[in-house]
Amino acid sequence: MSERPQNDDPDPTPDPADAFHEMVDAETQRDPDLAVIEAGSRTLRAQAGPPQGDQVPARPADPEVDRALRAVEEELGGRWGETKLDPSIERIAALMDVLGSPQRAYPSLHITGTNGKTSTARMIEALLGAFELRTGRYTSPHIQSVTERISLDGSPISAERFIETYRDIAPYVEMVDAQQEYRLSFFEVLTAMAYAAFADAPVDVAVVEVGMGGTWDATNVIDGDVAVITPISLDHTDRLGETAEQIAGEKSGIIKKDATVVLAQQPVDAASVMLKRAVEVDATVAREGMEFGVLTREVAVGGQMVTLRGLGGEYPEIFLPLHGAHQAHNAAVALAAVEAFFGVGAGHARTLDIDTIRSAFAAVSSPGRMEVVRRSPTVVLDAAHNPGGARAAAETVTEAFGFSRLIGVVGASADKDVRGVLEAFEPIFAEVVVTRNSSQRAMDPDELAAIAVEVFGAERVQVEPRLDDALEAAITLAEEEGEFSGAGVLVTGSVITVGEARLLLGRN
Repeated sequence: MSERPQNDDPDPTPDPADAFHEMVDAETQRDPDLAVIEAGSRTLRAQAGPPQGDQVPARPADPEVDRALRAVEEELGGRWGETKLDPSIERIAALMDVLGSPQRAYPSLHITGTNGKTSTARMIEALLGAFELRTGRYTSPHIQSVTERISLDGSPISAERFIETYRDIAPYVEMVDAQQEYRLSFFEVLTAMAYAAFADAPVDVAVVEVGMGGTWDATNVIDGDVAVITPISLDHTDRLGETAEQIAGEKSGIIKKDATVVLAQQPVDAASVMLKRAVEVDATVAREGMEFGVLTREVAVGGQMVTLRGLGGEYPEIFLPLHGAHQAHNAAVALAAVEAFFGVGAGHARTLDIDTIRSAFAAVSSPGRMEVVRRSPTVVLDAAHNPGGARAAAETVTEAFGFSRLIGVVGASADKDVRGVLEAFEPIFAEVVVTRNSSQRAMDPDELAAIAVEVFGAERVQVEPRLDDALEAAITLAEEEGEFSGAGVLVTGSVITVGEARLLLGRN
């Protein structure tokens, strides 16, 4: 176990104006090393090693393994998809029981919110790994391969391990299926696989992103030591509610008794709901803009340079290789979550080792989030799929790239606020090519075009039903201004669209 370095001043005098007077006593009073011991460190650090960096895995090179993986994918695909839900954790709880409750074998940080969950999860994972903890991360959806969703030590599990995990739990899944009104869904089985894989590894700590909502999300069979809630906006309104307040009610269901809650900046009505929930279960709250936050931010080559205010003090000159103000705020949330996990706060005023923090953040990646996949012209991928995400993407691409002319490629899901997404991008897209991805949920290109024409005007809209044709058309439009014009292409609208574009552009 690595030593947790202290501040240079052994007895710092806190500034009353900056005191973190509302941080939880239970978490912050205990010795930070005890927090790590309580995390159940069961592995040799030298064997686990630091995170190896996160890639998006390609198909297995071994034909036999590839066939076996496709068979598992087909079996999973035969279950309820992620958009068909029965709002209950009864089935997943029953499966956890017969599996021996693997989700209770390690502490966890549980993440919900509308936007920024996956990037925040990746940052938390990188920070924990840098402090020599073996991590498991569960996120969704995937960019290219379903195996991305379950990571160990910062990298997706191998196809072989994914297959083995599925085969191990399959008999128990069938047993629960036979006892329930509805079979376990795709997401429920995958969640069980993640929890089982983490227990089998074993990991020291799990970083778990909800699939949707919180209260009845399949991941919510864990009791997160730290509950993280990223910014809330309107999405999945047919299932979570039509107001930020209603959505906050569902998402605050991940806040468990005596936990620490790390809240990103929220709409006032949403924050009120979450704070009420925290009081009800005797949880402690750390709020962005009060107990922690972003102090300074400057655009840098390949990302940005930030100074973060953590629960224990300032962390200056951190290079974050991700673009956009929203990623800086995600970094602040991630840092506060890790500090809370280690017991850092008002009652234990100190910072984590700054060099370790800098190293961890500098190694963070988030595929499909403002990811450059081609130059000349520059092609950027961003998985924005709701108005909040689209507004953040529009601000970021303007700040980070400064294109003289930007062509959009948009393929969206029919169940999203497509008009809101297009309206967010209208000020920055010179022209937009509308298309579709291969998902059954994809909006018909002609329907998408009709909305786009209302937003952009007919002269700025082009329809290409096939994604490969849409990419070619957008690149051609960008090249019309010449090789050195500074024109670019932004592919967006859906995680699936971004994943398929990534493959088509050779990022596999």
